[in-house]
Amino acid sequence: MEGFDAAYRQHARAVFRYALKCVGRHDVAEDLAAEAFLELHRHFTSIRLDELPGWLFVVVRNRSVDYWRRKAVEQRYLGGMPPGEPNVEPAAPFDPWWLRVDELKPVHRVCLHLRYVYDLDRAEIARRLGLTETQVKGYLQYARELLRKRFAVRPE
Repeated sequence: MEGFDAAYRQHARAVFRYALKCVGRHDVAEDLAAEAFLELHRHFTSIRLDELPGWLFVVVRNRSVDYWRRKAVEQRYLGGMPPGEPNVEPAAPFDPWWLRVDELKPVHRVCLHLRYVYDLDRAEIARRLGLTETQVKGYLQYARELLRKRFAVRPE
């Protein structure tokens, strides 16, 4: 696919710079740019090359909007969660309260910790733990739902 390779070489830097401006993080910008070029590869035969790089920028913009929406939802849920159990004294200046929730399995705690303390995305968590992204997604969803039920937090 000669045309795709040429389009990638021509527009990769500009698309990455635009993604970086949209999200402000190198790792996320790399993911957004890669997703844009993956979409270009999927639809290469139906896209006019004179629409590039604008088409790629639209894909990056849409994916960055999705990224910020996910971050807002995560922050909304985290903001509604209690900082710790009322009668437990924090052991350190930063003490993630979910580490003390007995109902969570260790894998759920680790996924939560890597996601919300270290701000890693699912792909990076999966890579570090030797899991698939789907498994990480499931562990995070299950853990958040369990915590919502345990602390009776209702989504807005």
